[in-house]
Parts: sequence; structure tokens; C-alpha cells
Amino acid sequence: MEEGYDDEEENFEIIEEIELDDEGPNAELAYNIEEMTVDNEENIDQTNEDDEFVEERDDSDLTFSQHTASVFCVSMDPSSCSHVVSGGEDDKAFVWKLSDGKVQFTCDGHKDSVTYAEFSYDSKYVATADMSGLIKVWLLDSGDEVWSFETSDIEWLEWHHSAHVLFAGTADGEFWMWKIPDGACKTYQSHGPKTTCSRLLKDGKRICVGYGDGSLKLWDLKAGNHDFHVTGGYAHDQSVTCLDINEDSTVLASGSEEGVLKLTHIGNGKVLGSMEAALSKEDGDVSIEAVRFCSK
Repeated sequence: MEEGYDDEEENFEIIEEIELDDEGPNAELAYNIEEMTVDNEENIDQTNEDDEFVEERDDSDLTFSQHTASVFCVSMDPSSCSHVVSGGEDDKAFVWKLSDGKVQFTCDGHKDSVTYAEFSYDSKYVATADMSGLIKVWLLDSGDEVWSFETSDIEWLEWHHSAHVLFAGTADGEFWMWKIPDGACKTYQSHGPKTTCSRLLKDGKRICVGYGDGSLKLWDLKAGNHDFHVTGGYAHDQSVTCLDINEDSTVLASGSEEGVLKLTHIGNGKVLGSMEAALSKEDGDVSIEAVRFCSK
């Protein structure tokens, strides 16, 4: 007797064994059994056939399909909202018209996937950067390349909101500031870990930067030093992923890989509070990818 078999269920008696052959008196019975089907299977087959003919719905007004691989970044010009720049895994960036999708010019010469593409505040320039650390700046009107620079792996790229000044943070922990197009630059050193994200204050003179060790710094761009450094037990436990500043430039919001949101006072660097944004950590991936203050 097999293990786990219930004796109480063994109350049956074999009356007759029937051989279901292709020939003989039971041939018809064997044939009928072979032809038996389950109604549910027919329904499933019919459902699968119907699914094959369902067309995907596309509600978009325009599709841009010049990229030959995955698209990693997209940005719209802030001045007229008439042009878009997109960069991708095909090592290219395209500047194209939002009205009809026609390419205005191609940003050639990149060595790796283009992961950052941004317009300057007045839409005069377009900056593109790839995974190799190569940054290029182009004139929107003509498509001419006016400046380029090569550094280590780029973690973020940001234009000044009222000047032709470009910022970029790198995996070696430094972040750079360049005047465009002459290329005059200034470098801000790291305390060790990589710089992961940034947010420029409204005054245009200070910038908040997040780091791979979970710490935060508020930098004075002219003086070249930081006003505060949130570290130790007040910092995030894991890498900072995103930043935002409220309209009054008094509170800094920061998200991190461990799924924690922190609010920091910009005036003195004190942490005002923190909360876990993830409802559950069972899946493991609880990283906060974006944070924004509501506008008034």
C-alpha cells in the first residue's frame, strides 16, 4: 500500500476489466473515448484564437521611430515646446520637430549609449552625454557642435535655469560646472563616493547634490565649498536617487534606494523628518525614482 493512502477510501470492487482494442466488440467504445473533449478546453482554445487578433491600441498623436535601439532619454525645448531631443542605445541623439516628427539634425559622434539630453533654459543649446563620459553641446538653430568635453562615467546632467552654464556629476564623485560655449570650468571635489543627482536652487548660486553613500551637500558655486553636509545617522542608508526643492527654497526633499524620503532644512541642514515610501519591502526593489513638490 502506498504511503499516505487512506484505507477508508479503498472500499471498491472490480467487477469487470474491459480491453479497449481497435478491433472487436469494444472498438466503438474505444473510439468514442478517444474522441471525448472537455468543453472548457474548447473555450480556452477559442479565447486564445481571439487574443491573437486583438490589435494594440495606440492613442498617441505622433510616433518618432528613427532610433534603432532602446531610447534612454527625452526632453522638450522649454522656450517654444516645438522641438524634442531623444537619446538612445544606438549611440545617437536626434533633435526633431514635435509637429511632424521630422529630424532637424542628428547628434553624431558619441561613443556609447546616449543617456542624457537636455535643452538650455532659452532653447538655444542642446546638451547630449553618453555612457563613456563624452558631453557635446549643439546649437538648436543650425545643428552645429559648439563644445565637447570628455570625463568619467556621467551620473547626471543639468543646465542652469537662467544662464548658459552646464553642470554634470560623475562616478568618481566630482561634479563640474562649465560656461557654454567657451568651456571655462570649475570642479567640485567629492569626499569619496560618487555623486548621483542634483538640484539647482532658484537663486542660481547654490546647488544641492546627493551622493552614493546617502549623504547630501549644499554647495556654494562661487565660493566652491559646501554650506552643509548631511551625513552619519541623519543621512540616507543607501544611495540618494533624486532631489527636489520647494518653491521657497527652504526645504530639500530627497529619495533613496532604501525607499526612504527625507526632508531637510536648506537654511541649516537639519533633517526635518523622514518616511518610508514603500508599502512593502518583500519584493526587494523599493528605490524611490522621483520626488517632486506640488506647485502653489
